[in-house]
Amino acid sequence: MAMWCHVLVHVLFEHAAGYALFAVKEVEEIGMLLPQVEESVLSIGKFNSMISLAAFFPFKSAQAALENINAISEGVVHADLKLFLETNLPSAGKKKAVLGVSDTKIGAALQEELGLSIQTSGVVAEIIRGVRLHFHSLVKGLTSQAASKAQLGLGHSYSRAKVKFNVNRVDNMIIQSIALLDQLDKDINTFSMRVREWYGYHFPELIKIVPDNSTYCRLAQLIGNRKELSEESLPGLEEVVMDSGKAQAILDASRSSMGMDISPIDLINIERFSNRVVSLAAYRLELQEYLRSKMSQVAPNLAALIGEVVGARLISHAGSLTNLAKYPASTVQILGAEKALFRALKTRGNTPKYGLIFHSTFIGRAAAKNKGRISRYLANKCTIASRIDCFSEVPTSVFGDKLRDQVEERLSFYETGEVPRKNVDVMKEAVKEASDVAADIKRKLEKKEKKRRKREKKLEELDTNGEAEEEVENGEADTSVVKKKKKKQAAEVQEEENGAENGAGDAETPAKKKKKRKSEVMETAEETPETPVSKKKKKKKAE
Repeated sequence: MAMWCHVLVHVLFEHAAGYALFAVKEVEEIGMLLPQVEESVLSIGKFNSMISLAAFFPFKSAQAALENINAISEGVVHADLKLFLETNLPSAGKKKAVLGVSDTKIGAALQEELGLSIQTSGVVAEIIRGVRLHFHSLVKGLTSQAASKAQLGLGHSYSRAKVKFNVNRVDNMIIQSIALLDQLDKDINTFSMRVREWYGYHFPELIKIVPDNSTYCRLAQLIGNRKELSEESLPGLEEVVMDSGKAQAILDASRSSMGMDISPIDLINIERFSNRVVSLAAYRLELQEYLRSKMSQVAPNLAALIGEVVGARLISHAGSLTNLAKYPASTVQILGAEKALFRALKTRGNTPKYGLIFHSTFIGRAAAKNKGRISRYLANKCTIASRIDCFSEVPTSVFGDKLRDQVEERLSFYETGEVPRKNVDVMKEAVKEASDVAADIKRKLEKKEKKRRKREKKLEELDTNGEAEEEVENGEADTSVVKKKKKKQAAEVQEEENGAENGAGDAETPAKKKKKRKSEVMETAEETPETPVSKKKKKKKAE
């Protein structure tokens, strides 16, 4: 590396605790001896002789730290950083001022903003590595524990903010759901084949009568031992297969089956496994319903145009709805057929006409010669639908329905020659309908919001009234307790002063109170406390 003559080098280091500016000593020697710098970085003594802390700007709060780090990660010069550098960087005199930074993006922004000469590679990278290692020792009053705490807190808040502001977070659920749906299809198919093979040893004829996997698993669960099937089992079989003829065929086959006998423990295991497969199939239906509801919220137009499953697959393959909206129609057309495309380009063969959109019903319904044309037209409409879904404020399926009608018209045009409506007219109708639907949705949302506010107000009023009543009750209880305590104290004083006769009179007062309490519960309770009182009187008189 070339020698830096008459250069004044400062290194900027961004830490969770604040900004630090270090002045580099003996720049000329350092510039020549990069291996020695690498060695000296490890020992704090040698490293201290190379650099010194010029200035330190601690962040005032965790929020300020997050704002500054966000700005740095985006390559933007924050106001705090600009003020810090303008204040602490020496004015360029005879020596040329150079600022070393770790990130090229923030370096370019500083060069543009402040007109500084920026260095990012070579010795600067090694010096910053050393600063990172010994930072808590270089800044007075900062312990390693405090520095690590600041880093942990800022790391958590930074990550949380990144997750919070993830623009693709809404369609993440769709991507996960469609992936799980595909996995479930494979698993259910594999497990069903295992049940068929396992139960087939005992009742092989059932496979030919019931070819459907889920129905077969339910029957295996219901029948169990085929020898126990009788005329009484027919209603249950009919309920599963939804056909009286098939139910009778199963019963007849069970009587003349070629299958081997099976032990009860084996049968229990087959029933358990078939029960799991049936529950998985039921869960798959629930998941499909969930996917349908999510697609109607996130991408209603795309779902209305090509269906929820194909739409979800397109979003999943693109990575997000935003990515799908950015793609041109030609990319959407062959999305999912990348292998075939590159193979065709390599061998100079015919490129694929369709990818994932082949699974929509339109391409299957088109004639062989029109499949390419309809796939191109459908890809155009899918692109429009995804862009409307991505950037519209109120989600409605109006545009999706209209676009679907257009594809239907184009299909009939290819088959019969009937001229479809013009795109401008269809879109005018769609815009009008969409504005009406959006207005209705907004009105409903406002009504819901008003109801929610009213409910909250009522709850608040009830809470405040309840608290007031509790305070009043507590106050009354406190005063009564205080009065009782005072009376007891007065009674004790009187007993001491007046002697035994007055003490006997005082003893009557609690007896009377007892009478009042007990009279609320039962009428005869008034006479009962008199006996202990009279006994007490006799005792005291005898004394």
